[in-house]
Amino acid sequence: MAENMVSEVERMVVTRIFDAPRELVWKAWTDPKYIMQWWGPKGFTAPVCEMDFRVGGKLLCCMNAPDGQLCGWNAVEYHEIVLHEKIVSSMYFSDSKGNKIDPAELGIEHETIDGAYDVTLFEDLGNGQTKLTFIGNDPMERAKESGQMEGWIEILDKVATVVAELAQAK
Repeated sequence: MAENMVSEVERMVVTRIFDAPRELVWKAWTDPKYIMQWWGPKGFTAPVCEMDFRVGGKLLCCMNAPDGQLCGWNAVEYHEIVLHEKIVSSMYFSDSKGNKIDPAELGIEHETIDGAYDVTLFEDLGNGQTKLTFIGNDPMERAKESGQMEGWIEILDKVATVVAELAQAK
């Protein structure tokens, strides 16, 4: 694993503008019943999603491949939550109980930036629009090479579908 400092490396950043109020985008991002609809890239499903959404709490999701095969578990720990504005968290590979697993044990080469957390920002643009910005703890170049960047773009496509459905139901 490379020894990188937060300030020295360009981090992975993905953004999306939604035609929905910030509270609706927040709801899609933080409610487990909606997370199950968007967790994972295109074609992937999340049949299990448990969440304790508070500072010190965790999210635990299982992800299945398009062929139905179990891909594994991810856990997210919450470090800071500012209602409707910001979530600071750390995501990692885990077992079904949320215990951290070294990515190498799964045959995955995973490089993160030392000292960096994931940050999700929700910006009210006015006129019923919200900008979501996800700043990962992975170097941008590595995220592009590994396909992670493409995966996050696909995830935000799925989030957009959930948000549109919530906006329509409102």
